Amino acid sequence: MKTLSKEKYLALREGAEVLAADGHGDKVLKLNDGRIMKLFRRKRLFSSALIYPYGKRFFDNVKHLTKLGIQTVSKAAVYRVPTISRVAVVYQPLPGDSLDDLINNQQFQEKHIQQFAAFLAKLHKLGIYFRSIHLGNVILTPENKLGLIDVSDMKIYRKTLPAGLCARNLQHFCRYPAHVAALFPNAQSKLFVDSYINALNIKEKKKIHYRSALEKQLKRNNLVGN
Repeated sequence: MKTLSKEKYLALREGAEVLAADGHGDKVLKLNDGRIMKLFRRKRLFSSALIYPYGKRFFDNVKHLTKLGIQTVSKAAVYRVPTISRVAVVYQPLPGDSLDDLINNQQFQEKHIQQFAAFLAKLHKLGIYFRSIHLGNVILTPENKLGLIDVSDMKIYRKTLPAGLCARNLQHFCRYPAHVAALFPNAQSKLFVDSYINALNIKEKKKIHYRSALEKQLKRNNLVGN
């Protein structure tokens, strides 16, 4: 991991647009050349981030996703920035609109439910468990394909995720009422679950097992009806 001096960091962020910040400072910047700089800080004195910084995880996950054929950000580079105690990742953003943008613009349709469910199944079949999955982190590209952004919080297994872990992943995007309403209109889950199960492309006996796990998770959270 390369180190950015104070001078080089300030030159890189000069004139940048702050896209996200909190009480600890800037979090996401849009640089003058259109690239994005995402800044990661270690939240606790002793944590796994001391050994494996979140910025490095982001960088590594981008490489893994690209290798697996999942669209994500590109041309990522990771740096230590000692003067502000941060790790920075600089990358080209993934073109397109998030599914959350489509909801806000009243453009989210039934086809997007099917597309997202099939995409989620594809991730799970590839062994990708994206803990931060929600419709704001899923991009619909100009080529009408889905891709991922903000990918630091992710684990990639060597085989298809078990049904219980797939079902647990639903909890993350179902924390957002607007996303629940869009994905499960009138509190109905059939279209989403059918699209997900069909995209898994597994034997019928396993389909029953995975379907049961997903439906139980949704009902357990009181998110949808039958």
